[in-house]
Amino acid sequence: MLQAIGHILPIALAVAISSVPIMATIVILLSPKRGSSAPFLIGWVIGMALLVFICIVSAQAVPTPRSARQPAVAVAVAEMLVGAGLIVIAIVSFRRARRNPVDAMPAWLDKLESIGPWSAFGIGVALNIRPKELLLAIAAGLAVRGAGLSVSESLIAILVYTVIGASTVAVPVIATLVDAKGMEPKLLKMKEWLTRNNRVVTSVILLLVGVFIIGSGIARL
Repeated sequence: MLQAIGHILPIALAVAISSVPIMATIVILLSPKRGSSAPFLIGWVIGMALLVFICIVSAQAVPTPRSARQPAVAVAVAEMLVGAGLIVIAIVSFRRARRNPVDAMPAWLDKLESIGPWSAFGIGVALNIRPKELLLAIAAGLAVRGAGLSVSESLIAILVYTVIGASTVAVPVIATLVDAKGMEPKLLKMKEWLTRNNRVVTSVILLLVGVFIIGSGIARL
């Protein structure tokens, strides 16, 4: 159980540091429709938990050895492929950042300033259906499969993954709803920093996590 949680923690951290949902959260919190941030958070959490649940259930189809002395070849190969996919995404993102440095947020994020609660909820769910999030959820599912967790242990793993992954969206939302005026300067600084550095930070995190997942796969052989 603890070994599986140890594998899931860096994966969940990579989800937490994902710049797009954080930037979307900041835009909504700084907008006149600040109240849409709560539905956005709920959608983000539900989408994340549902995605990793589906990946954990789907990973049960991956064959594992009958004896503990035999290597989990199928799980190992799957993890190495997922890790390689994350590294490819990291390299592509980094090269784009170097070739096309930006000083402004993507145009679609600015449109979030005027969205209502139901739209915010839908966007929160939809942001989980991106290549990076899919690969990270698959990696978490493989970690659970490789550890052979029970149903109750798998539910704990889902909870850990979701709590950590959603923390960087939940904290600013809750803090702003409690003290909007006090949080506004901090949100503006965070927005400015992310606008300049989000691609590079995301690339580095994905690269490190990708290497970690490949190493995990190799260790199973």
